[in-house]
Amino acid sequence: MAPTTPFNPSDLTQKARRDLLRLLEGVRGKKNLVIEKGLAGVVDLLVKYSTLQEYGVDQVFFLENANVDTSQRNVVFCVRGEKPKQVQAVAAQIKRVRQSSQIDHGFSIFWVPRRTLVSDQILEEDGVLGDVSISELPIYFIPLEKDLLSLQLEDSFGDLFLRKDPGSIFLTAKALMLIQQTHGLFPRIIGKGDNAKRLTDLLVRMRTEASVESSSSNTTNSPLSKRSTTIEDVIVIDRSIDLATPLLTQLTYEGLLDEVFTITNNHIDVPTSITGSNTTAPAQPPSSTSPATPAPPTTPLTRKTLLDASDPLFASLRDTNFALVGALLNKVARRLQATYDAHRAPQQTSSSTGGAQPPSQPQLSTAELRAFVARLPGYQAEQASLKTHTGLAEAVMAATRDAVWADALEVQQGVVAGATTTSSSSTSTVDASGGLEYFGAGGGGKVDELMARGAPLATVLRLGCLASVVGGGGMRAREAEAWKRGVVGAYGWAQLVTMAALERMGLFGVRAGGAFGFVGGGGEGGGQVAKSSDYGVLRRALRLVVDDVDEHAPQDIAYAYSGYAPLSIRVVQCVLLKRYLATLTKASAGVVQQAKVAEEGVGASLGVKAGFKPFEDALRYVKGPNVEIEQGNEGKDGKDREKARAILKGSGASGKEKDKDKVTLVVFVGGVCYAEVAACRFVAEQLEKEGRGRRIIVLTTSMISGDRMVEAAVQKQEVGNTSANGHS
Repeated sequence: MAPTTPFNPSDLTQKARRDLLRLLEGVRGKKNLVIEKGLAGVVDLLVKYSTLQEYGVDQVFFLENANVDTSQRNVVFCVRGEKPKQVQAVAAQIKRVRQSSQIDHGFSIFWVPRRTLVSDQILEEDGVLGDVSISELPIYFIPLEKDLLSLQLEDSFGDLFLRKDPGSIFLTAKALMLIQQTHGLFPRIIGKGDNAKRLTDLLVRMRTEASVESSSSNTTNSPLSKRSTTIEDVIVIDRSIDLATPLLTQLTYEGLLDEVFTITNNHIDVPTSITGSNTTAPAQPPSSTSPATPAPPTTPLTRKTLLDASDPLFASLRDTNFALVGALLNKVARRLQATYDAHRAPQQTSSSTGGAQPPSQPQLSTAELRAFVARLPGYQAEQASLKTHTGLAEAVMAATRDAVWADALEVQQGVVAGATTTSSSSTSTVDASGGLEYFGAGGGGKVDELMARGAPLATVLRLGCLASVVGGGGMRAREAEAWKRGVVGAYGWAQLVTMAALERMGLFGVRAGGAFGFVGGGGEGGGQVAKSSDYGVLRRALRLVVDDVDEHAPQDIAYAYSGYAPLSIRVVQCVLLKRYLATLTKASAGVVQQAKVAEEGVGASLGVKAGFKPFEDALRYVKGPNVEIEQGNEGKDGKDREKARAILKGSGASGKEKDKDKVTLVVFVGGVCYAEVAACRFVAEQLEKEGRGRRIIVLTTSMISGDRMVEAAVQKQEVGNTSANGHS
């Protein structure tokens, strides 16, 4: 029997929580906790501060502040061990505490998620390795929602594409292996892109190594020897196949909250003037001796606001296009008011008649009154949530009405809509009337105007990178040179380093003699693979631009960007919604029939790989190789292969109820944005409508946005009198 344990993301939270508390309990007595800032939010998702206190934590310090004191004998460091810089900071603070205290301190280090040889070597070189107790805290995927898990590696995009550090790929593979060790082998893994292939190859190698270890220890009941019957397939998406989507402004409610406030670990810092709360500062009693002079201007108070499905109102708003949010909030406000008025009316009538209730207005019975009182906390919580989200929506609306914001959005939509392909060749160009006229070679373009008006550097960089990525190989030399001169002139010479970093990351480039092309090898069957995604071809082949989008009753994932369908999610649809996509792209009858056959699993029973069928031709223009493997097909006479295909076809499932237990994992290597997550949820709804319901769970290295992407390359050092963040 294959493992049938349902995949429940909350189990990962509980395990990580138990591991952390077990390690803290192992350090006897009171202790000070020194934690890396990037891990503080992760730990907060696992345990509350009051729980840490119960396990002996006296004070919490940030590693980056280097201010841990000597008030407690035990000092515990909770830090990611993958970064040499962080390890060096730990060693430096241990030496400082030893030198400044007469107490014989006990030092413990919890490396997250694993101990590395590099960390041991650094500690040894600094002379502190023998003085510390070292443990591993295996925190990998953190459930941000029941359908969204993240490694929360804030620098994963920059590590992968700027510093060429594959560490996040290894950690993703390790995390996926832990899932397989609990739930069984993934029957099928499908991927697109270079990093998807690296991740898949690493998974296969890890599985082989684990199998060798199991055989040497005579373990016969390992989950890795069986296939999962709950996790049906894994789709791996390399971020580099679609760099354009996160560079665009997200237009869902949650996406815009991330654009305006930056969501970190399900929280945003919101000015109390928006939420109407002053809970961030202790209340000061009024004093008659207070001076009459106004206080000097200070930074506005902010309040952390939680954004997750525990708030039913946010759960209903998060994935909707922002154009509908105002109407939905008004609807909720009217419903709450009607409920309140319905329960007040009998009481008011009773008061006005001196206690005599007319027959048409019966008084509330005791049972009804008790039921109303029981529901009252829910009404109050919903009213508080309505107040919060009304304030947030007003703040987002004010931001989107800003002239710079509106002009930047116009440029984005023009660049995406302007991608075309010349009829005389297969190379991609950007039509002058629909894209690059925003980047005036002689000045005067819309982007030049934005720079002259002091637009944020990140906004200007996003626009330039978007034009370069959509251009299928870079901007034309003339426009690229003009844009670079404009950025350096407006934001300082330090941005020359930024430009070099953007080129290294693949976000910006200069087209050399025709741009798009192929390189040999690496694909399925050793065929040619694209050097960069050709949005000009893909715009038609996968219908990336949808003109007739109805945000009120969306029919396609393009609603998340008001007309643009994320390429990354179109690739997911190539696997899960073949017939729908074939119909949407107006494919020939033969292609539609192939899509039907592949979608129903007939192709698998005939020995045909149906992963991306029948969209292989279109996906040739998406960067990187196609990947498809079936795990567990090594048995004699093909018996294991037939079992794997049976699982893929869903045999043994009893109707739609069993299908709902099926899980598809969509893994993003390099990060995913909230609008893409909303599009994945929409795909799950489409499958439900077709009677093929399943849970789609998104796994990612980190949550990203266009600002986070370009800021990984920004040179923040000031040169002369010119700041990297604006004009001098």
